[in-house]
Amino acid sequence: MVKKAKHKLSKLVTSLEKEVKHGNFSFETLIDYDALTDAITQVVVSKNINLIVMGSNGVTGAKEVIFGSNTINVIRKVDCPTLVIPEKFEYKKPNDVLLPLDVPDSTSGMAFTAIVEFTEKFCKTLHILRIQPYAKNSKEEKRDRAHLDTLKQTNYVYHKINNVPIPYVVACYSQTHNIDLIAIIAKRESLFDRFFSGSPTTQITHKIKVPLLVSHS
Repeated sequence: MVKKAKHKLSKLVTSLEKEVKHGNFSFETLIDYDALTDAITQVVVSKNINLIVMGSNGVTGAKEVIFGSNTINVIRKVDCPTLVIPEKFEYKKPNDVLLPLDVPDSTSGMAFTAIVEFTEKFCKTLHILRIQPYAKNSKEEKRDRAHLDTLKQTNYVYHKINNVPIPYVVACYSQTHNIDLIAIIAKRESLFDRFFSGSPTTQITHKIKVPLLVSHS
């Protein structure tokens, strides 16, 4: 079984090397018979992994593509930024990144910093949407603007949106601004409830047509 698995991985690497001839990177294959999330956690620690990439290999329904259980489990249990690629997505350079911020989401934490660094390195513009259930000026907006003023290297736009459900905001903004990637800040202690149990963000993740970057706070 190990020999067969190694042969499959070797064939995959050979095909990737032929397809991507000028990439400044190399391929390394690993075989592990642990539970998926345990195996990934071990590799993240031992290899100092910066990013996990997975596919949304779930069930395709009439209205939405639901993440596969493997992808959900990795997002829930592995403390590492995860990039989820929708099924049948064709690569294009990600110029514009959309980051919707719910009330609990902070622009001063490590999760936000990771998204900013990703944008600076690989993309052009970070679109930040502070979505609030109330119309008056908020302490979240004041904190956002104070922190964003310190970002000298980041090309960003900031909008405050009131009394509009997150899925509608994300869907409309994505279509009108040609968003190439959606980023989300995930709090591990409530990740399942907030992201995969009927919350507004769940509706986003179920229906995305562009890659989703999950950064853990």
